[in-house]
Parts: sequence; C-alpha cells; structure tokens
Amino acid sequence: MANAPHGGILKDLLVRDAPLHSSLVEEARELKDIFLTERQLCDLELIMNGGFSPLEGFMTEADYLSVRDTLRLVPVKGQRQGSLFPMPITLDVSKDDISRLELKEGARVALRDPRDDAALAILTVSDIYTPDKSAEATQVLGADDIAHPAAAYLHNQVKEFYVGGKVQAISAPTHYDYIPLRYSPAELRAHFHKLAWRKVVAFQTRNPMHRAHRELTVRAARQRSANVLIHPVVGLTKPGDVDHYTRVRAYQALMPSYPEGMAHLALLPLAMRMAGPREAVWHAIIRKNFGATHFIVGRDHAGPGKNSQGKDFYGPYDAQELVTQFKDELQIEMVPFQAMTYLPGTDEYQPVDEVPKGTPTADISGTELRKRLRTGAAIPDWFSYTGVVKVLRDSYPPRPKQGFTILLTGYHNSGKETIARALQVTLQQQGSRSVSLLLGEELRGDLNPNIERAITPEQKHINLQRIGFVASELTKAGAAVIAAPVAPYEKSRQAIRKTVVGQGGGNFFLVHVATPLEWCEKVDRRGLYKRARLGQVKNLTGVDDIYEAPEDADLVCDLRNDTVPEVVHSIIMLLEGQSLI
Repeated sequence: MANAPHGGILKDLLVRDAPLHSSLVEEARELKDIFLTERQLCDLELIMNGGFSPLEGFMTEADYLSVRDTLRLVPVKGQRQGSLFPMPITLDVSKDDISRLELKEGARVALRDPRDDAALAILTVSDIYTPDKSAEATQVLGADDIAHPAAAYLHNQVKEFYVGGKVQAISAPTHYDYIPLRYSPAELRAHFHKLAWRKVVAFQTRNPMHRAHRELTVRAARQRSANVLIHPVVGLTKPGDVDHYTRVRAYQALMPSYPEGMAHLALLPLAMRMAGPREAVWHAIIRKNFGATHFIVGRDHAGPGKNSQGKDFYGPYDAQELVTQFKDELQIEMVPFQAMTYLPGTDEYQPVDEVPKGTPTADISGTELRKRLRTGAAIPDWFSYTGVVKVLRDSYPPRPKQGFTILLTGYHNSGKETIARALQVTLQQQGSRSVSLLLGEELRGDLNPNIERAITPEQKHINLQRIGFVASELTKAGAAVIAAPVAPYEKSRQAIRKTVVGQGGGNFFLVHVATPLEWCEKVDRRGLYKRARLGQVKNLTGVDDIYEAPEDADLVCDLRNDTVPEVVHSIIMLLEGQSLI
C-alpha cells in the first residue's frame, strides 16, 4: 500500500479543479499574465499535481517567514503546529510587474508557460511582500554566500517582491520528451497499486547511474523486501550537471540490469535548490507524496560543493541527521546511502564499511570518469554498463571529436578579422571538421535584420548573445567556430563562454587582439573612426563607448609586433595542446 500523502490528503489541484476547466480557460483569456521562469514552472507543476502537498499555491508572507525560520507552515485550524515543510515556494515579481499587472490583494492573474503561452493556472493574490534575501539565504541555505548556486540565483535572478496566493489549476505544462516516464503522484500511486508494490524505496539522483548505484539500490530493496523507484530530477539542477536528456537515456540503459519486476523509472520535474539538509527533508516529503515508503539519503545529500572559503557548505551527515530528527512526522523511512566499492577478487560490490581490511578494491572517481570520457580511454565493465557508457560517450565525445569556439576580441581594425579569415583557411586545410566564421559586422544583419548597427551598449550585448547562441549550436555539432566581433564588454564575453561551455558542452578559447586604439585609428583607411569623431557614427568602441580589455585571454597578440601567420600558428598550437586538432 502506497504511503499516505504529507498532511494526509494529496492536493491534486488538476483533479480538484477539473469541473471548472472551461470557465477557468475563458477567464484566463481576459486576465493579465505572468509568464513563469523555468523554476516557477517546475514549482507550479508540483503544486498542481500534489507533489508539494499540502501546498495549494505560492506561499504568503506568513507561510514564507514560518518556513524560512521554523521549517513549518503556519498552523491551520485544528493543528497544534504547522505542517513540516522546509523550502520556501515563492513567486517573485518586480515593481514594474506589480504596476503593469495591477497586482493587489484579491486580484486574479493567469500563470502562463513561457514556452507556448499556455494558461496553466489562475492565481488569486493574497499578499505582496518584500523578502529579506540575505536572511532567506542564511536560514534556508545555511549561508549568504554566492558560491552557493541557490544564493547566486536568489541575488542575481529573483525579483524584489514575492506574491502569495492559492492557485486554480487549468492544465499541467506540456512535455514533449520522455512522456511515458512522466507520472503525477496520483498516477505513480496507481501504478504501485496495480503492481501490488507495498514497499517502495525511492532513489534521488541528478547524475548518471553506474553499477555501484544499481548494487546500492538492489541491496536496499532486498533488505526491506521492497521495490525500487528510480526518481531522477529533470528540472533545474546544479549548474554544470549532465543534461537531463543524456541522463535519462543512461537511466533507460541501466534499467534492464535490475531483476525482473524490481525497479521502475519515473521522472521528477523538480527545480533543486541544492540546500543540503533542508533539501533532503523536502525530497523525502515529495517522495512520500509520490507514494514511496522509503527514501535513500546520501552523504552530503544535495550539497553544492565548496563555499567561498573552500570548505563544504554542509557536513557529510547533516542531511541524514535532519531527516532522522523529523522521522516521526515524515513517516517515510530513511535509508542511509552506503558507499559501495568494487572487489576484483569476487567481481562484486560491497559497502565500504563491510569490506575486511586489506581486501583489494577498485574505484573510479567522477573526475577520473570525466577524464576517460574526454580522452577516449577505456571504462571497465565492472564500473558501468555498456549501454550507459555508450550514452555518455555519444553526449561527451573525446576531445579530438569535440567542437570548439575561438572568440577574437579587439578594437575595430585591430586585425582580428584578418586573423579570423587566415585561421579559417588553416583549419579548412586540415579538413578534420567543418569550420564556421562569424564576423560581427556581417552576422548582426543575418541574426537580426532590423538592426543595421548595434547603437546602444545593450544592443551590442544582445547581438553578442546571439553570436554566442549560434556558436554554441555549431560547437555542439562538433564544428570549429571562429567568431570575431569587437566584443567590448566583459559581461558579453562571459555570456558567450557560458553559452558555449555550459549549453553546448564545447571548448572555448578567448584571443585578445590587443592592437592599441591609436594604431587601429591610424591605419583605418575606411574612415570609420574619423566619422565617429565627427559625430556621424554613434557609440563606436574606443571613441564614445568603452572597451573592457579581457584579463583572462588564452592568447594575447598585437599586430604591430606579431604577424598574422605567427598568431595563427600560436592558436593552432593552443588547439593542439588541448588535443582538439
């Protein structure tokens, strides 16, 4: 029998509000709209399907403060104390949003999916309040330190006001990927009931799984005469994590290794906060709502790594201790994660603390695995499964097969475009991959025909983001990309780097063509600088707009002293040093 929902009742708002569907759809057409962020979209889906039971909307200030400071919602009538809930679930808006949408107590506003503009729910505003973001970070995350990804998100992306209120559900967000693996809590509970699964051990993961994880979950299930729910997060996770498409393919490749009928794979559209102990309690509540009776909590569960002082944000057992503290209320049994190690002599995995001293063991760290993927080195069968390794190799090919982007930045007429064209010819001569040349002045019109010249700094930044997107897509496909815009701002260059490396999974190199402005102006035969100084061209970099010289360039050159062939050769050597050509 599936575990009872947190609070006793599964708050499935989609079922509750189904009789009102037509009238809610009609009303939403007349209401003003909030287009949700990716995190808000994940949160709303789990509010509406009951994954966040007992929540029925975004937290009011009273609930927010109570959760922030006490890990509990405000008590409702008949309760001695509020329900345990460790994570603030909030809807952030700006001052402009409040004015434009006319938000106030009692107002109703449609919550829309930014991907297709679909109305998902209607929010009735209970209150609007200003959070203390530093206090929120300190209380919830344990420190107001932007080295923590959730603290950085809170300070850099979350708007200045929160809107609290209950929602009425119109429809769940539409997903086009892995549809058979996406279950609401009610659907997963029905699945357990159909299979007569009375005990279910849920395993939380945001990483690919290998043989040790399979052995751990099988062992946990057998010790408790239970089945296994592999329940990976496919919403927002830690920046730099393996994308969910790759991970899900890896999970699918792993599932046949379980004994027949033991395990089931379902996806969880959760936006993680990486909040360590509080996150572990939150994960336990969510899995309880999905019907699990047991939940595996790892060492440093949902930990984000090191803080600004180079120390772990949380202790290795802090999460397990907090879940244990609330075990009577949670009513889901915690299963401590057992670190597993491979015993070559018997070809099996055993918990590290059960292996006799002196017994030969073998392990491959995450760092070592990434190195083997990067270099193409063998990954042994005892560590992972052939299908899983194939998925990872397909998504993360070895360096010689990876794409790369070279961004040349410098003043107009610094020689960066001449270098770019010469480098393109050299790489095309080698013929090992396709080569794409993105010259800033030419690309701008291609990507946005409505902008003949990026006049304002913001327009320049937007143009560079477009270049980053194109470079990312080409790099992801294994191409060599040479981009040579002026790229005068540090934030723009970092945005391109982040897009190429973070989204494209490629390699990025920055070349600063540091030919000084005086020289660039001296040899400017087209007269662009002269026209700028006469006021005929506005916001030209170096004349009436700044150039922020990069301090993190992989290569610096100056065409007063360096020849184009010398610079191209230096770039080729840089690529060879990374095994990219």
